[in-house]
Amino acid sequence: MAFRAPYDSWFPDAAFDGSYGRTPAQLRQVRPIPPRPGFADTWRRWRAEARAVDAAPEVLSADTQNRREVSLVEYSGVDGIRLRAWVVSPEAGRSAAVGVVHGHGYGGRDAIDLTRVPVDAAAIFPVARGLGILNSGVGAPSEVPEHVLAGIDDPERYALGLCARDLWQAADALIALAGELPLYYVGESFGGGVGALALPWDERFRGATLIVPSFGQYDERLAVECLGSGETVRAHVAAHPEAREVLRLFDASTAIGFAEIPVRIEAALWDPYVPPQGQFAVAAAAADLELEVLPAGHADYPGSDAVTAAAVAGGLAHLDRVAR
Repeated sequence: MAFRAPYDSWFPDAAFDGSYGRTPAQLRQVRPIPPRPGFADTWRRWRAEARAVDAAPEVLSADTQNRREVSLVEYSGVDGIRLRAWVVSPEAGRSAAVGVVHGHGYGGRDAIDLTRVPVDAAAIFPVARGLGILNSGVGAPSEVPEHVLAGIDDPERYALGLCARDLWQAADALIALAGELPLYYVGESFGGGVGALALPWDERFRGATLIVPSFGQYDERLAVECLGSGETVRAHVAAHPEAREVLRLFDASTAIGFAEIPVRIEAALWDPYVPPQGQFAVAAAAADLELEVLPAGHADYPGSDAVTAAAVAGGLAHLDRVAR
């Protein structure tokens, strides 16, 4: 019998079982959602349209942190709205060998985090439209329950799709400021999900690490409760079944199946915010996969610091191997 972490003692106050009763073997059997007709054509059209939008990055201010220059920048999203982000240079004395586009969770971002950025990398830390300290209310609502539903009646303006497409613009901004570099994507939770949507259509990315990625396998996500944004979507689809068809264009497990690059996925066996079955469906779809299985996601537990440190080291090694 496979080892099962002592979740009852780790999370005695949990609202429900974040493993959803699935064993590791069962999670590995979860399949991605097949693409609906026109899936790839729609995303390729959106990518072509984005190429016509000049990111036109502007440096608003700069200072030095941890021997790196950190600039606050503004650039154009796919619909022309101006979004803010941080751009970070390599450590002093080093030339940029790789560029990192670093997404974030649905909590937004109020500072840079260099944990997964090599010392010789230039990086952009975009903040999704509507979110975080930089873009609150810009282009989308700032509150998560409103954000995850904004535009859900129209694929062309659904907030999650716009956030994914904005990542192409963030890559444009980084290259404009740091020069032509091989690109690598890092994203966690929300950032992992929108990254999975964006990556297959942008040939500049050499690889990615997706950490407990969201928005995977909506058949599974909509069938269970959770504590994250998926619960808002589940309630909405129950009241508006027609929204399910829109979500077929924004399923991370479907999209990542079109990616030809190496993808590292850190998927959790227990996670009440992003159901593990969705995470493992994203992993199942990746053609060139490095999978690291985490005991739990969106939670602290005994030994979690060591698990996180090992995962970070694995992610940096993956970047070194595929993006240089």
